[in-house]
Amino acid sequence: MISNQKHALKLSRDYTQANFAWILSLIVTLLLLVNSFNFKEGTLKGAVFTVFLVYFVFTVFQLFLTWKMKRDLLSTGEIQSKTRKLGYIQLLSILSANIFIASFAFNIIKKKKTPEYTFAVYMLLTQIFILAISALNLFKPYVTDTFLPAMGILIGILIFQVITLVLVSKHVEDNLAPSWMMAIAILLIITSLTGNIFNLLLGISLIVKVRSHDQSRILKWNTMWSKITRNSTAILGMFFIILMFSLSVCSKFTFDYDMAVENNYGELLQNPSLEHPFGTDNFGRDLFSRIVFGARISLIVGFASTIIPTIIGGFLGALAGYYTKRADNVIMRLLDILYAVPGILLAIAIIAAFGANTMNLILALSVGSIPTYARTMRANVLMVSNYEFVDSARALGSSDLSIIFKQIVPNSLAPMIVKATLTIGGAVIATSSLSFLGLGVEPHIPEWGNILKIGSTYLESHSYLAVIPGLAIIGLVLSFNFLGDGLRDAFDPRMD
Repeated sequence: MISNQKHALKLSRDYTQANFAWILSLIVTLLLLVNSFNFKEGTLKGAVFTVFLVYFVFTVFQLFLTWKMKRDLLSTGEIQSKTRKLGYIQLLSILSANIFIASFAFNIIKKKKTPEYTFAVYMLLTQIFILAISALNLFKPYVTDTFLPAMGILIGILIFQVITLVLVSKHVEDNLAPSWMMAIAILLIITSLTGNIFNLLLGISLIVKVRSHDQSRILKWNTMWSKITRNSTAILGMFFIILMFSLSVCSKFTFDYDMAVENNYGELLQNPSLEHPFGTDNFGRDLFSRIVFGARISLIVGFASTIIPTIIGGFLGALAGYYTKRADNVIMRLLDILYAVPGILLAIAIIAAFGANTMNLILALSVGSIPTYARTMRANVLMVSNYEFVDSARALGSSDLSIIFKQIVPNSLAPMIVKATLTIGGAVIATSSLSFLGLGVEPHIPEWGNILKIGSTYLESHSYLAVIPGLAIIGLVLSFNFLGDGLRDAFDPRMD
């Protein structure tokens, strides 16, 4: 009996996430405590200390809740309903922007969680964060003309998302969704134009369950997304990526671009405040706005410099893997020559020859990555080409191109998707590195590498100018790595 209860404790994903939540929340709490004191002046930062106290209260309660869950699992083998109801108290952590505890709270209050429920939860959390971040512009002396209409639309979408979350939690099951949810799915897809990809994922998932009569297809869909949504690091990585993407889309209407690029010599090197949450740089530009607009550049360059070599390298690798011998030797030997040149050196050479701008940066990063994607696709095609369904397609008289792009390539995409996700982080680092060296995005454009370059000269006096963009780069790269690991596990049939 005792061994079964301990086994239940190890298998409980709610308990695992509870530990994950309070540990991460504790780390943030300690960081807030350290930053609450101005050690040079010997003073206390009231606002930061208040946030620390709020985080501390929720962290302590989370620790208690984790202990309560452990006791339930050891005594009865499952988490009691009374313990789950305590999660409603933890929902208040949303007000402190504690994403770790807030996401745990949504999960513990529902015993049986479908992928749609998880999508709905993070959809709502993303929208709340977008509204909260955008609302900080109210403390600035002026806002963009589209601020109020945009905020009104975002609040309307938030209300719709709350209703959707309630409906999904009550009516959507593992293999079934009511037909009337088709209308909700369509509205979710439309509202995903704000950049909240969780809306799109939830909408597509509802359509799959409403329209599909093939239970095996629904089971395959559920299995793949369940592996991702049950992976705490993967779903948090996806949350941060989608938050940055959605913020990049919405910032066009809620942020004033002039504050990020126009010099304001009356506010040089201002310390963080409500008006300037991250302070100002040596030209008086609002660092908060620059970080927000810089996310757009990093994401565009990161995705574009990954998609281009994925398509080109995948095409060449598919041809090399299917047409063996001569075609394989010609294509792969040419790519080996390109592969022999270090990627960063090739990027510097291309930018030095054609000039430093965004398009040339994307081209420079794309060219050096083509051989790696070609090799990955070639290996997949060589394996898939030996399967029986490919031989059947040949026996039926299908053309080579039809076999390659209708039979082989679709069954070889999973490793390519995983590789692309894992290497986007490298593209973000390369973008920031080249911009830091003055070889990437134009210096006047707010990009995290450019911001970091300026901040590096003020590390002793105004360290936040370098620390904040550095943390943004680290956060985005880690998020892509976490998501890539989650996708790799989801596509691996050997993983439970």
